[in-house]
Amino acid sequence: MAVSFRYATRAAQGARNYQEDAASVRADADALTAVLADGMGGHAGGAVASEVASTAFLHTFHDRAAEDVRVRLARSLDSANAAIAARAAGSPSLAGMGCTLIGAAFQPGQLEWISVGDSPLFLVRRAEITRLNADHSLAPEIDRLAEIGRISWDDAKSDPRRHILRSALTGAEIDLIDGPRAPLALEPDDVVILASDGIHSLVNADIVRIVREAGAPDAAAEALLAAVADAGDPHQDNTTVVVVWVPRDAP
Repeated sequence: MAVSFRYATRAAQGARNYQEDAASVRADADALTAVLADGMGGHAGGAVASEVASTAFLHTFHDRAAEDVRVRLARSLDSANAAIAARAAGSPSLAGMGCTLIGAAFQPGQLEWISVGDSPLFLVRRAEITRLNADHSLAPEIDRLAEIGRISWDDAKSDPRRHILRSALTGAEIDLIDGPRAPLALEPDDVVILASDGIHSLVNADIVRIVREAGAPDAAAEALLAAVADAGDPHQDNTTVVVVWVPRDAP
């Protein structure tokens, strides 16, 4: 039986006067591919990098439909990185541009992904939330220092270096790449969220509550962005979400 994944995408600029996020989704009869990129490099560069990367990723993934999903994800990431290099070549205004990226491939009963950077990929299953992908910022390294007692937790949480990236797509060699060792088994009524790091204005418990109260991807995506706005961060980053819902009648 074919599974028709339901999804919604929403974006907000937050306190910024420009948008550096980009997200694209392609849905087929029994599969769905989603990509989300969060740009860096200023107004011009970040917006260009995220758009170029997400477009190249999705095009390459579906151009290689005969290949294994994991291979397609890796090739698509390489294509996105190469597209950034090609676009920046000879354009001084785009020097230093780059982006984080999550690419997620949904098939009946399973999910595979590839990611670079700090944008989170969440699984909401019943009343629990799990971050599926690695965080390639300095935040995990700083938290590790707190865990072993080298610094206090207060110092760790307020450290201004937390958001410095250890890996991103810049057109050069990619330092860190995350992906599962095996496909993740999906269950009926699972909700998967691709998000840019603006979502971190919400705590995980709030994300679960919002998603479960919404009951549908459109309502969930809109409610998540409304909650981010209500958090009132004066420096709120761009926030983009792709919410994918596994139907209750999935096999």
